[in-house]
Amino acid sequence: MSVLTTVPGATPADEEPPDTGERHRLTAVTGLAALSLDAMASVAYGPEAIVLVLAAVGAHGLGFTLPVTLAIAGLLAVLVASYRQVIAAFPDGGGSYAVAKTHLGKRTSLVAAASLVLDYVLNVAVAVTAGVAALTSAFPALYDDRLWLCLAVLALITAVNLRGIVESAKAFIVPTVVFVGSIFVLIAVGLFRSEPVSTATAAGHASVLSDNATTVGALLLLKAFASGCSALTGVEAIANAVPSFRVPRAKRAQRAEIALGAVLGVMLIGLSVLISRFHLQPVEGVTVLAQLADASLGHNWAFYVIQFATMILLALSANTSFGGLPVLLKLLARDNYLPHVFALKADRQVHRHGVLALAAVSTALIVFSGGDTNTLVPLFAIGVFVGFTIAQVGMVRHWRIERGPGWRGKAALNGFGGLLTGVSAVVVTATKFGEGAWLIVIALPLLVLAFETVHRAYTRIGERLGLGRIPEHPHRDRSVVLVPVSSLSRLTCEALTAAASLGDEVRAVTVCHPDPEDRAALYALELSWAEWDPGVPLVRLAGERRSLGRPIAAYVREVMASEPATRVTVLIPETEPERLWQRLLQNQRGAVVAHAVRKETDAVICRLRFRLF
Repeated sequence: MSVLTTVPGATPADEEPPDTGERHRLTAVTGLAALSLDAMASVAYGPEAIVLVLAAVGAHGLGFTLPVTLAIAGLLAVLVASYRQVIAAFPDGGGSYAVAKTHLGKRTSLVAAASLVLDYVLNVAVAVTAGVAALTSAFPALYDDRLWLCLAVLALITAVNLRGIVESAKAFIVPTVVFVGSIFVLIAVGLFRSEPVSTATAAGHASVLSDNATTVGALLLLKAFASGCSALTGVEAIANAVPSFRVPRAKRAQRAEIALGAVLGVMLIGLSVLISRFHLQPVEGVTVLAQLADASLGHNWAFYVIQFATMILLALSANTSFGGLPVLLKLLARDNYLPHVFALKADRQVHRHGVLALAAVSTALIVFSGGDTNTLVPLFAIGVFVGFTIAQVGMVRHWRIERGPGWRGKAALNGFGGLLTGVSAVVVTATKFGEGAWLIVIALPLLVLAFETVHRAYTRIGERLGLGRIPEHPHRDRSVVLVPVSSLSRLTCEALTAAASLGDEVRAVTVCHPDPEDRAALYALELSWAEWDPGVPLVRLAGERRSLGRPIAAYVREVMASEPATRVTVLIPETEPERLWQRLLQNQRGAVVAHAVRKETDAVICRLRFRLF
């Protein structure tokens, strides 16, 4: 006799605690790596967008680079504070969609969701094409293959995300750290220089600076502000994906949001200070960030480290969408605005269908643009400003309802932020309308219409199914099982045996066509059937046309009409081949019958698989 002893505090192997999936969720650090790449990478084009607008009025206009950047940094602080509150108030994620659904109504929430969906999809396409564009700039021989390179990068990011969001975060921590560290080094070294150490990068390139002007209009500053706000894309991603974090989810997401705001703000302000310090001018074919790296660090290995880090992070910044959009699609599916398949989770906490849908639509956009970033950029960032504005307005209403300590100040902060992002959305849309932004203006209402169509369909289905109501008690009906047959075999025997187990009455049915060959086959079958005598009648169904499914469906309707209290089941016997390729050898008669019966009747369809191995 054996005695089982248990060490105090130990857990038996067969009583291991269930895996709650927490190890497949994000910490604050991995969340920053997985969900902030879009925002981090935006410093590569945000300051440049400001400079290009201000360059229209010459060197005097470039003097306003730092004030405009400080205004954007102020808006960033407002957005981070706001989304920190959004995370606390809506820990199930969804960001502006969740805020609007609670405080601004169904239609507004759908506009917010549509804007986020469009922005996430465009972010993937823009990020991948921009990263490949940086690569082909360094290696011009690859330019003609840029489309295939884009698709390869997208396939890599998709594959990593199908492994799980934590796996994607681990894969992208190193590129994020290298990029952020490089930018901080660039800023720190540049602050100690009184003049550029090198201008080799810009040498020989034409300046895009216009003639000097003495005044800078408010409209130009507003346009520069709106263009520079492209650096704020991705700020909302963490609030959208709160359920992806480990417990305590809200606090971890808030820490990641604050860290993102701090790092992004320091980088934006630092780069703008250096632009003013070195009096940089935008030139054709060279990015402002490349000029800053050249001026601060020199045209050496450090310069190329920053260029390659920027290239990699731009390409990988698409991961922000893969972290945020599947969670948003899950919420929409849960609310019956998208097919419920988007709410399903695979292993490792992956919303696989959301990831694959994002990859498919992004692939279509990349193919449509031919891998060209400039084709996609005019469509970018409009959606995120719409989402920002809706979230800010919704939080104002939230504070007015909650009326907690200091609610007036919080509401004023959100209201001011909503005003700024709303103006930015209008300015960006107006300035880019002719360049392709009109597509977004059309796509937004179409997407909202699609959400509502899906919701109405689910509502009708729910009414027919009586969801939410207690159904009547189940009862037993007389049942008839119909088995289509064309010959005698072990499959026929197995089918009739299964049918006898399912129903009160079993009938075998066979379809006969008028040509002599079929009549001869039917005669042979009837002789064999009489000789076999299985105790099941064989019903002959005439088919004037060469159709197999329709005569059976017509007979099902006839039985249901003549015996209204009878439940009809059609059991379709099929073989399961030993090898996958052998399915090509099958005649697909079962699929034809199943399709016709499902389309034309309410009968139950049962497909019996008989294994050949």
